[in-house]
Amino acid sequence: MLTRRQMGRRVLRVVLVLALLGGLALLYAALIEPAWIEVTHHRVTLAGLSKELKIAHLTDLHIREWGRREQKLLRLLEAEQPDLIVITGDTASPGVTDAVRAQLLSKLRAPLGVYATRGNWEFWAPMEDEESLYRNAGIQVLLNGSHKVADAVWLVGLDDALAGTPDLAQAFTGLPPGAPCVTLFHSPSIASEIGGKCPLALTGHTHGGQVRLPGLGALWLPPGSGPYEAGWYDVQGTRMYVSRGLGNSLLDLRFLCRPELAIITLSGR
Repeated sequence: MLTRRQMGRRVLRVVLVLALLGGLALLYAALIEPAWIEVTHHRVTLAGLSKELKIAHLTDLHIREWGRREQKLLRLLEAEQPDLIVITGDTASPGVTDAVRAQLLSKLRAPLGVYATRGNWEFWAPMEDEESLYRNAGIQVLLNGSHKVADAVWLVGLDDALAGTPDLAQAFTGLPPGAPCVTLFHSPSIASEIGGKCPLALTGHTHGGQVRLPGLGALWLPPGSGPYEAGWYDVQGTRMYVSRGLGNSLLDLRFLCRPELAIITLSGR
């Protein structure tokens, strides 16, 4: 039978081990996982396409500096060689200047162009000159509007549902009936209004929870997430992909929820 002193020593060892593991987990969440981008590949069939179209889906960049994560992203994009890059909001972070944002945004290139929609942080941490920043970076903003990008494929971009004013009627105006389209928006809580209006939707905002625990999943999701965390969902016939995003909101931490560069390849069959 253990004495009281032996029991105390055993408890102390357990506490020290747990503290050590907690410290290592915190270091990992702060120093390793935030820059450890995972490239995920997906294939989607869109009727009417005559050739494949490779889309790089970026979301929640939350640019703070020109750092490891940003440099890694450009190397991954260079390796993937997408035909088209889309950004579904939240390039912004509080206190970051347009010059810092431009260090990454101006380097994004794809043969069929780079297109962006607004997220909530474009309103909460607005750019100094949003129009000039995107124009000089060669990025076209789709704000409740649409644009034909290739073959018969259209992009439809909506304003953010959490902080902005999405206008579906305006966004889908001029879209040919039955045209294959990809709808871009930031906060997935609006998904029920999009469902059935397009075959594919790309969104972000949730960060996948950013911090996840085994058996529990995401500890917290931001307002505007709705019932969506990450991955594929079917919303009234529309396939919707919710990316975990690349940057971090509030705390620059990730745990068991690596930043994500989603590559979506569209084909006609």
